[in-house]
Amino acid sequence: MSSARGQAAQSGQEYGSYQQGSGYEMAPQEARHAGRRSSPGSIAGSALAGILMIVGGTIAFLDGLAMVIKGGFFTFNSGYVYHWSTHGWGWTHLIVGAVIVAAGLCVLLGMVWARAVGVFLAAGAAVVSFLTIPFYPIWSIILVAMYVFIIWALIARRRTA
Repeated sequence: MSSARGQAAQSGQEYGSYQQGSGYEMAPQEARHAGRRSSPGSIAGSALAGILMIVGGTIAFLDGLAMVIKGGFFTFNSGYVYHWSTHGWGWTHLIVGAVIVAAGLCVLLGMVWARAVGVFLAAGAAVVSFLTIPFYPIWSIILVAMYVFIIWALIARRRTA
């Protein structure tokens, strides 16, 4: 072997069509994702989901605050199967709203775990909004639809550029 060939092989330079590596191969999952970037649509979808989580969490928090402070304002059908006092629903909304706002901020910061937590919290918030339909029916249905959209935006398949 000539000295030129030996130097090229030792320095990692290309020789012919073969490139001498540094001795470490890429793991299959790293090789699969190497060079891929998030598409603008996936970034916008995540940002919209984060913003809607913050808005929805704030609304839930304020609804809960109103139920705790002025529980007599809300009227409901006493024959409804899921009967709970406005005070109890108010504290539930306060806690769920604050946690959703925090998760929405984490989604906007790009934390991967926050997307999974966001799906779980949005599903729970949709159930809570559904159960409070007797107190404010139209607004509860709007919140359920918004939480379903948040779930879709967080779990939608992300295409790469």
